[in-house]
Amino acid sequence: MLTVDNLTGKFNQAKGLVLTDYTGLKVAQLNQLRTEVKKAGGELEVVKNTLLSRAAQQSNCNLLPTEAIAGPTAALWVYKDDPAPLKALHQFINQAQLPKIKAGFWGKTILSAEKVIELASLPGLRELQAKLDGVLRSPLAKFNNALGWNLMKLTLILKNKIKQDRG
Repeated sequence: MLTVDNLTGKFNQAKGLVLTDYTGLKVAQLNQLRTEVKKAGGELEVVKNTLLSRAAQQSNCNLLPTEAIAGPTAALWVYKDDPAPLKALHQFINQAQLPKIKAGFWGKTILSAEKVIELASLPGLRELQAKLDGVLRSPLAKFNNALGWNLMKLTLILKNKIKQDRG
């Protein structure tokens, strides 16, 4: 069972947190969502609002709106700078139309439900790294092709010259 100390530790470690209303989700759907979020590097758990509220106070986290800590609540903890767990949540919501996002925070910024969805639609850290890698390699690849083309032209000219001399 989650305790206040356990939740306080999570508040201190987390880069981000999203609170959702899981009303209407079946147990199998909730387990599927947990699995997808875990694969993406996050953690999803059902929490008691009073414990969450106390843990937020103990960790000096003033980033959660009080109206978000009401009703059935599942917390999505994000421990890395990569918003991949938010993407997993957003994809699940697009398929199942549940859970409903209440609010959250990323770093030291309070996020509304719309801002959470906006953050989830941004490219992930791996995608950005791949794009940067491609951008950095592109000039080198073009330069290599330019140098190689001149050598290839010289080779073709010499081959044609040799054929003409033999023929």
